[in-house]
Amino acid sequence: MSTKHELILRYIEGLDVGEKISVRQIARALSVSEGTAYRAIKEAENQKLVNTIERVGTIRIEKKKKENIERLTYAEVLNIVDGLVLGGRGGLHKTLTKFVIGAMQLEDMMRYIDAGSLLIVGNRIKAHETALHAGAAVLITGGFDASDEAKRLADELDLPIISTSYDTFTVATMLNRAIYDQLIEKEILLVEDILTPLSETVTLQTKDKVTDFREVNNRTSHSGYPVIEKNGKLVGIITSRDVIGKDDDEFIEKVMTRHPITVTGKTSVASAGHSMIWEGIDLMPVVMESGILGGIISRQDVLKALQMTQRQPQQGQTLDDIVKTQMKSVSGEPDTVEFTVTPQMTNQFGSLSYGALTTLVTEAGNRAIKMHKRGESVPENMTLYFIKHIQLGSTVFVEPRLLHMSRRFVKVDFDILAEGELVAKAMIMYQLFER
Repeated sequence: MSTKHELILRYIEGLDVGEKISVRQIARALSVSEGTAYRAIKEAENQKLVNTIERVGTIRIEKKKKENIERLTYAEVLNIVDGLVLGGRGGLHKTLTKFVIGAMQLEDMMRYIDAGSLLIVGNRIKAHETALHAGAAVLITGGFDASDEAKRLADELDLPIISTSYDTFTVATMLNRAIYDQLIEKEILLVEDILTPLSETVTLQTKDKVTDFREVNNRTSHSGYPVIEKNGKLVGIITSRDVIGKDDDEFIEKVMTRHPITVTGKTSVASAGHSMIWEGIDLMPVVMESGILGGIISRQDVLKALQMTQRQPQQGQTLDDIVKTQMKSVSGEPDTVEFTVTPQMTNQFGSLSYGALTTLVTEAGNRAIKMHKRGESVPENMTLYFIKHIQLGSTVFVEPRLLHMSRRFVKVDFDILAEGELVAKAMIMYQLFER
């Protein structure tokens, strides 16, 4: 049975794109409290079903597919530049295909403007109206106003005119930053991208018996199965270990593991993988907010996904990506890595930041472990400290030493050197993730 929260989300998803909604309207339409409606609208905003705009309200927007996530809606542009809508509010939900900076003669400018684009320009009234006629929205920089004719045209065509107090260069930088952040978000693999859906998941119910488990296990060869109630709610998980020595007539609910570790579809694959390693489990149920089973992921699914993402080209680079691309092995010393400190890696004092050093050391340890043992490794705990500041432009050498390796754990000691001096030390305990 669906919760009120899920009912509200489905209601919002069923609204027409561009429709305006409010907490009071949702509460009245679905007979729920305003607090419940507010929380559901916030969740819809996280899922990019709606966008809340100051002085405008909350509107239903088109949910972007992952491959098109780097495109912005005019509503998102409005929030990014802290703008004011001068006209064309009805088109805020639309998605723009590109933005054009109007820094040329009008006739030259129009060669770059087409339907769905956004013209970023100052107080050039003729350019505003011409762009609207071409099917483009307008973002006016410098805090200038638009003409009454342009506002009328914007309302008529449902193409927004937005005014912002920022200058053109600042606006372009802000929009580029927003698109860049969304490119990074696009590359983060979520559980919902790799899960085996419920329709393809083998499940057992609480009143099934151990003999049913054995029959399903012989047929599918899987190591474990989610246990659900008749309404689809997850109540446990049962594995081959749970039924060892158990009588065939024993009920599943008597031998299953209750309160299993679960994830949601919005959990990152990396986070799910870490949980699987730390807890030593091979199968993890994926649940919806009400506890209803939505599918499963396996250790093999996680490994394949992580290996696939490592082979993909990086479009939006994070701090970790930048550090990893800078690293290279030292000739003749395969465990030692070399790295040059770039401006992106520095703190407010112009020296290597703690976060960049953490990434550098962790990745150097991963590389060293792979040379000695097949499989993935995940840092469990770390001790790291600077002896001296590591300055911008310094060439840094990281020398890992494997102190102890067991079947599941590795202890690694690190010396970090710059200009021939010891500048930092680290000790990391890794857990091994066997392939």
